[in-house]
Parts: sequence; structure tokens; C-alpha cells
Amino acid sequence: MVKETPTFLLVDGNAIVHRAFHALPASLTDKKGRPTGAVFGFSRILLSSIKQFKPNFIAVAYDVAGPTFRDALFDEYKAKRVKAPQELYDQIPVTQEFLNSLNIPHFGISGYEADDIIGTLSKRIVAEHKDAEVIILTGDGDTLQLVNHRVKVAMPQRGVQPPTLYDSVAVAGKYGLQPEQIIDFKALRGDASDNIPGVKGIGEKTAIALLKNYQTVENVYRSIDKVEPASVREKLVAGKEMASLSKELATIKTDMKLDFKLSDTRVHDYDREKAISFLEELGMRSLVSRLPESKRGAGDQTVLF
Repeated sequence: MVKETPTFLLVDGNAIVHRAFHALPASLTDKKGRPTGAVFGFSRILLSSIKQFKPNFIAVAYDVAGPTFRDALFDEYKAKRVKAPQELYDQIPVTQEFLNSLNIPHFGISGYEADDIIGTLSKRIVAEHKDAEVIILTGDGDTLQLVNHRVKVAMPQRGVQPPTLYDSVAVAGKYGLQPEQIIDFKALRGDASDNIPGVKGIGEKTAIALLKNYQTVENVYRSIDKVEPASVREKLVAGKEMASLSKELATIKTDMKLDFKLSDTRVHDYDREKAISFLEELGMRSLVSRLPESKRGAGDQTVLF
């Protein structure tokens, strides 16, 4: 039976694959000797999340190889990030095969990141589905900026352990800021992992203090004459252009044009035997017990997990 309050589970495929790859030993392989650690971890996290959150709708977003609009804004965006081993990238298509076996849609869009797809979907869901809850499954803290009274972020802890669920209260407790201020924080402090510059000389404590006083980067600059001490004011004046650029880089898109219907993400029945065969071929028999129930044998093709 469909719940009165539908739950949408939006998954950042790349983020979960990366987390799984680094959390599990490289010695995990399939029958042909191909690495499967990232696939195993991704599949385990996904299946655990389906069991935990019991979503009515699921979609998985992936990054697409090639530059994004952020690279066009700033040539050095993510330039310092160490490229992951090819063994990781080789496993991404295999995770997509697993999704296919479960009839879970997945997609990516050239020029954008998975975060942007998820941001756009979450906004559409909130607008089009009254009272619907959105849960974003990711290992990327950038997505916390999307949290609100209807959107939560689930982040796996300690490798592939069950995720911690962040609502607005949890975000404020962890960072001392409201979710929407995560963007402004990065505009001031920067983000070394993505090579977002921020304002030179502005550290974490100063950035948080400024945002507690002025709420947004724009308000900081509107009140620049009131900012104390003078040394901080001078840094802000010198870094105004970089602050503006950094905020644009850090902001997840929520207005992409996505050519599909949200109804296409509805959870429905699947061929469980096909999924079992897939897991066995990869040497992941231990995950079979985690698969959702299926009524395909009874002829019902539209039941939810």
C-alpha cells in the first residue's frame, strides 16, 4: 500500500560509489577477478536505505564525464582534486547494471553534476507533491544546503554503515549554521576539496561569526562599513569578487530542465531472480537477503517494494 505521505529517495551515485570504494578492501573481486568493492558497498548502502526509508519513489543521479558549467566559470574548479583510480570508474557502469536489475532509473546530464540533478528534483518534488518527504542519500556534504522542512540528507557513516539523517536542526547543530547558509560559508571560507577559493584570509570561525551577524554574503557586503575588526573588513573588500564567484560555484542548481516525469521514479516490482543472478555472478551472495521482496511470481507487476 502506498503511504499517504510519499517518500522520494534521491541517490548521488558517484558520491556513494566513491565512499564505498575507499571504505572496502581492493581485494574484493568477482569470478573473473574484476574489482567489486565499490559495487558491493554501493549496493549494500542502497539496499539498506531502501529498507530503512521505505521509499515510494527512487532515482539515482550520476556525474557525466567532461567539464561542467562550473569549469566554465572557474578554470581551476576541482583542479587540485586527486583523480580516483581507474578501478573506481570501471565499477560505476556495474552499479548501473545493478540498478537496472531492480528497475531503478538512473541518469546523468552533460555539463552538470549529480548534485544539480538532485537539487532540481528535490525542488520539483516539494512543489508538485504536497507533503512529500525527500531523502537525499549521499556522501557529499555540499548537499546539506538543500535541507529544509521537507528535505533531509542521509549520509553513510564510517564507510558503509547505516546513514545519519540530517534535518535543519542537525545541520545547525553540526555546523552552527542554517542549511541555506552552507553556500555563504563556502563563499567566505572556500572549499579546498573542490578548489573553491573563498575570501583569502577568512577562516572558519570568522566566516561563521560573519554569517551569524549578517546571515548572507550579500548582507555582509551591504554592511561592510560596520564589519569589525578592520583587518577582516579589508580582507572582505579585497576578496569581494572571489566571494561572489565562490558562492556561484558552491550553489547547487535547482532549476535544470529535466525531460522526464517524476512518476517514472515510482518504485515497482522487479525480477528478483535476475537480481539474484547478478549478485551471484559478482560474488555478492551475502546481499541476496537484503533484496526487497518481489511479487512478480504472483503476476503483480506494480507493487511497491
